[in-house]
Amino acid sequence: MFHLKRLYAFILKTFLPLFSMTFGICLFIVLMQFLWRYIDDMVGKGLEISVLAEMLCYAALSLVPLALPLSILLASLMTFGNLGERLELLAMKAAGVSLIRIMRPIIIVICFISIGAFYFQNNVMPVVQVKLYTLLFSMRQKSPELDIPEGSFYSQIEGYNFYVRKKNFDTGMLYGLMIYDHSNGFENASIILADSGNLKTSLDKRFLILKLHSGESFENLTKQQGITNQAVPYRRETFKTKEVFIEFDANFNRIDGSFLQGQYIGKNMKELQYSIDSMNVYLDSIKQENASVLEKYSYLRHATGNRDSIVDKWKENKIDAASLFKNLSAKEKYEVTSIARNTVEMIRNDNNFKASTISDEELRLRRHMTEWHKKFTLSFACIVFFFIGAPLGAIIRKGGIGMPVVISVVLFIFYYIIDNIGFKLAKEGVWDVWEGMWLSSFILFPLGAFLTYKAANDSAVLNIDTYLLAIKEWFGRRSARNIERKSLVLQPLNYTDFFNEIKRFDALCRSYLEEKRHIANYFRFWLNRDFRSGGKERVLIAEMEKIVDMGTISDQNLLLVKLMDYPQISPVRQGVNIAPKMGILLGLIFPLGILVYLYVVNQHRLFVHDLKVSLKVNEELMKIVTDIEKKEDE
Repeated sequence: MFHLKRLYAFILKTFLPLFSMTFGICLFIVLMQFLWRYIDDMVGKGLEISVLAEMLCYAALSLVPLALPLSILLASLMTFGNLGERLELLAMKAAGVSLIRIMRPIIIVICFISIGAFYFQNNVMPVVQVKLYTLLFSMRQKSPELDIPEGSFYSQIEGYNFYVRKKNFDTGMLYGLMIYDHSNGFENASIILADSGNLKTSLDKRFLILKLHSGESFENLTKQQGITNQAVPYRRETFKTKEVFIEFDANFNRIDGSFLQGQYIGKNMKELQYSIDSMNVYLDSIKQENASVLEKYSYLRHATGNRDSIVDKWKENKIDAASLFKNLSAKEKYEVTSIARNTVEMIRNDNNFKASTISDEELRLRRHMTEWHKKFTLSFACIVFFFIGAPLGAIIRKGGIGMPVVISVVLFIFYYIIDNIGFKLAKEGVWDVWEGMWLSSFILFPLGAFLTYKAANDSAVLNIDTYLLAIKEWFGRRSARNIERKSLVLQPLNYTDFFNEIKRFDALCRSYLEEKRHIANYFRFWLNRDFRSGGKERVLIAEMEKIVDMGTISDQNLLLVKLMDYPQISPVRQGVNIAPKMGILLGLIFPLGILVYLYVVNQHRLFVHDLKVSLKVNEELMKIVTDIEKKEDE
């Protein structure tokens, strides 16, 4: 027990620093992505450092749900990768400690992190999101700092367009000014031209003071009463010095964020559930009311008559609408069709409005439901990513930053894409909300369970040599046979019986090659089960292994070396054992049947090659056995 405590302490000392480091790095990366996205709302606004720091703090807190699962995945992958690379994981397993037991302290830590993530999502995240979006809206409404460019129009001051030909950056003087004032509307626009001027802000930062030198101003007088549009007089003014006051609020004013607290982003689970129940009741009442209105006021109605009696007469075919319309005059026909068209248009617009209202309410309901599910998905994602990263690190046994970072980024991008697809499908109502929000978890959870099972059983699921060997076997290359002499031999090898076994196996090989040198055509292959079952192939492989097993008790090194020349035939060479009815059905399925047939043909070709190699080995073995018997007789 004491040793396990020391082991758990060692595991935690390895994991926790890595987790802290990776969480900081991941949070910094996603924060940079946030800044790149909202850089236009911050640059050129003259914001104070405290405002920017506050915004970055809220942004970092809002990005914790994005950085936390990635940091857990990367930290667990690096932790167990380092343990495997330094052979510490192997030493723990050799001491009788299973992988699940090694993971136990980190599992407990991840459970506490998941509980904390749920508390963060439910209690902290609504406050952070309200503060962040309030600050962003306030920053967007702030007027930009004055930075009038040279040689182009500047329209960031509401109601004015400025043009500056040249600027003196040392003195702040502007040369070649052209100012279009359309603050009273474009019909009452005025133009000011000046050789030079400077621009400054009033002490209360509510006005811009523009001091102009040597210029002219032009203004039409349409705003004066009594002026007609046929002859519009204008006023021209020449000045040496002129001051223009422009309303310009340069202060940073925070908007009231109370309106965001009533939105889905500002509610916890209890408030979201209350809103969801209320919206469901409201939607049901709207749908029921619309259904009753449609039933009561349909397109089949009359302005003065009793609707029910008209409907009954219509059903009884007592009203011939075609003949009534035919007997009308051209003017009456036009009036009737106009009334009918207007009525249908009015009903269609009314129905579209009702459908749009219901659609907006359903979208609002789905957004509340998606936010409700988000409270749980983050906690579950933390657990899933740990059970992906830890066994993956134990399998690949690569620590450091290189390989773990690549694998983590690929897996997280896959998770992020799937999660966004599920979120959009849920938000648009294509899927149920719970299906879309839990889609990424449903996909990654089996992957985590599979990797954990494989790592606990020391599987080589990610060993590239395993897959290279399978590819080599497909193309006829195989691993060499390794044979060692049995250390305990109760009875020496009877070389006469051994010779007879080789001879019998040789005869079976030749008989098989003469009878089944080539596999049947496609149709005979699926109709005749003998071609698919691999029965004769299994017999030949069993006879070969019997000869190898008999020869391992020999004390002749030359014979043991020659036994290694027998090909080590993989089980895939034995064919596919499929029932007759299933074989016929599979043969009719295109192109699956052709793929299976081509696979079996390739394996049969390789098996025939192995038998030809075995025939050569048989001849050499029989010669060796004959020489051994001669020496014993002498």
